[in-house]
Amino acid sequence: MLEDETNGWRHSMDLPELGAFLKTRRRRIPPGEVGIVPGPRRRVAGLRRAEVAQLAGVSLAYYTELEQARGAQPSAQMLSALARTLRLDVEEQTYLFHVAGRVLPAPEQERLRPQRALVVLMELLGAVPAMIMTDLYVPLLQNEVGRALFQAPLPTKGMEASMIYRWFAEPELRLVHPAEDHAFISGVLVADLRACAARRGGDEETRLMISRLRQNSEEFDRVWAQGEVTVDQRERRRFLHPALGTVEVDLLNVCSEDGRQRLVWVSTPSGSPAELQLASLCQP
Repeated sequence: MLEDETNGWRHSMDLPELGAFLKTRRRRIPPGEVGIVPGPRRRVAGLRRAEVAQLAGVSLAYYTELEQARGAQPSAQMLSALARTLRLDVEEQTYLFHVAGRVLPAPEQERLRPQRALVVLMELLGAVPAMIMTDLYVPLLQNEVGRALFQAPLPTKGMEASMIYRWFAEPELRLVHPAEDHAFISGVLVADLRACAARRGGDEETRLMISRLRQNSEEFDRVWAQGEVTVDQRERRRFLHPALGTVEVDLLNVCSEDGRQRLVWVSTPSGSPAELQLASLCQP
């Protein structure tokens, strides 16, 4: 078991198992299935190393090192290329990424589709303000009262869809919270992003966001350099509503089983001013 610290992330990989797995997957593929006509002198079962390397677009030397349990940790892009070449199914792809110390990236359409379990939970909340978002704070689904309270902007494409990115890149997004709360919220968002990056294995999407924010936001760079992963995430949060003024609520959340999405909703003490304010949001 080796550990790679490329780009500042530390991941365990099982090189012997990775090499053995690649070898067994290579040997099961008939050359004819990938357009290779086997000659009469062919002695190996399945594909040769050179053929896998060529089809996957990697060097023969590096692929050979992988099968021989040597070499550096393969990137997610290289693993995806090998998975396509070796015609791995979903379970095999997941296993390949696991032994290589990487996280299998989900297809974008799947990542941006609210998970059914969270949708059911949100429906059970009824008129309680609620929102489903990704682990990078991309809003996926909000109920009507949630849209009125959170005032979360509709997602665009790419990095700008993340409310973490927009918090530091678009100052007007902060107007939904009192100015004296901004520093605390910045700390929460940066800590969540750091934890998300570690959970994702430092994938390209999170690395690019972190790099861009460190270059363009002095505040983000300063908070990121503090190295916090957890902060005192007080449940109490204040929202500035254009009609109701300051609405003070308890913010609660639950994550999906894979940690890629979370359902966020609010709670208010019985008889509190916020309870009456939220009741008015539900009125037609």
